[in-house]
Amino acid sequence: MARPKAPELTERELELMQVFWDVGPLTAQEVRDELDERGRDLAYTTVATLIRILTDKEFLRQTNDERPFVYEPVRTFEDVSQSLVDHLLKRVFGGSREKLLVSLFGKQRLTKKEQALLKEILREQQR
Repeated sequence: MARPKAPELTERELELMQVFWDVGPLTAQEVRDELDERGRDLAYTTVATLIRILTDKEFLRQTNDERPFVYEPVRTFEDVSQSLVDHLLKRVFGGSREKLLVSLFGKQRLTKKEQALLKEILREQQR
C-alpha cells in the first residue's frame, strides 16, 4: 500500500518552492536550470516528479495547457513558513513560544540588526 501524502513539505519540495518564490512562474526545465545555478544538480525527471507532487499537494498550479507547462506557487512564502513554524512549535516545543524563544535567542548574542528588528516587532505587538 502506498504511503499517504504528507501535507507538509519535504526538504527537496521546500527547495523547489524557494525557486518559485524567488523567480516566479517557471517550467520544470527552468526550475532544474535554476537549481543547477544554485549548485544543486537534480535530474529533470526528479524535478518533474517533485513538481507533480507539489501540484497534487496544491502548493503549485499549472498555468497553461500547452507544453512546456508553466507552474506558479499557490501558497506564499509567508503562509508556508508560518505553517512550518507552527508545526515546529507544536511538535518540538509542545506549543511553548517561550521555549522556542529561549532556543532561538538563549545561546548566542544577537547582532545589532537582529536586536533592532526584535525591538520593532515588540513595539508593533504593543500597539
